Amino acid sequence: MSKSIIRSFESDLDFLGGATLMITGGTGSFGKMLTQVLLDRADLKRLIIFSRDELKQYEMEKFFASHEKSESLRFFIGDIRDRYRLDMALRGVDYVIHAAALKHVPIAEYNPFECIKTNIFGAQNLAEAAIGCGVKRIIALSTDKAASPINLYGASKLASDKIFVAANSLGGSQDFSCSVVRYGNVLGSRGSVVPYFQQLIADGSDHLPVTDLRMTRFWITLRQGVDFVLSNLNMMQGGEIFIPKIPSMKICDMARSLAPELEIREIGIRPGEKLHEQMITRDDGRQTIALEDRYIITPQFNFWSDQYYLDHEAARVAEDFDYASDTNKEWLDDAGFCELLTII
Repeated sequence: MSKSIIRSFESDLDFLGGATLMITGGTGSFGKMLTQVLLDRADLKRLIIFSRDELKQYEMEKFFASHEKSESLRFFIGDIRDRYRLDMALRGVDYVIHAAALKHVPIAEYNPFECIKTNIFGAQNLAEAAIGCGVKRIIALSTDKAASPINLYGASKLASDKIFVAANSLGGSQDFSCSVVRYGNVLGSRGSVVPYFQQLIADGSDHLPVTDLRMTRFWITLRQGVDFVLSNLNMMQGGEIFIPKIPSMKICDMARSLAPELEIREIGIRPGEKLHEQMITRDDGRQTIALEDRYIITPQFNFWSDQYYLDHEAARVAEDFDYASDTNKEWLDDAGFCELLTII
């Protein structure tokens, strides 16, 4: 396997110097990694962790207490369902990275009202509050499940994506823009299949359960995801959906790579689960342009022009283009998967 498919998305963070940035859902796996990167590499005035779990905030504050830039950290208890609390939290904030969501597919299927309140109404609350408080930029995290969704989680994130893209038209003359980042399964994140498999192996299981032997997924590491988000926060014009060029792998091949001696046992697809994932549908392909390391679905609004990106080495994709985990041109083998594990 060529190493060229294991991409680094790291970019210069000088643009964040002296700014205030807030992470919603900041105590999750992504938020903690993002906090580490920002403290290490950026010179923020304030870094606000906004979440609803006081225990996780307490533990996170202790974890980063010894960091030389820990004085820039602020912890803010709140829920994106609460518009008033967002109005309080966003005062003086320049940038927001929106990671708060209900993300577990089966749980969302059985608790639809809660999923909608957080993922859709929460997105609306954040967009409206950000405009009211003079926030400059929002990057919202999405998912491959938002492309041609078949489960409520994916549908709710598609609605959220639409909210943030459309919000670019609502800021009037103020300096305000929103964009979206969409990527695949994250190696090493809480709830990911890899830590689950690793725990089963450590516990002495005689097999690894796979829902379907044909199942494929896109894969990105937590660190790659963080770097990709920050690079897009820097380059965004407002309204884009950014998608990284990342490799695919069969779930069963991943299981065999982790434990070649164990039986792979097929257990059946869970409610709301796809056999393969898409990140760009053929219909979205008509609005997609490609850079060397990412795709961009561009907005269908009068304010938008592709010219900025076309002037910066972007190219339009083919008319019938789509981007799916089973037809991806880049695939992980055992060596590539092991290499990816080293940069979690």
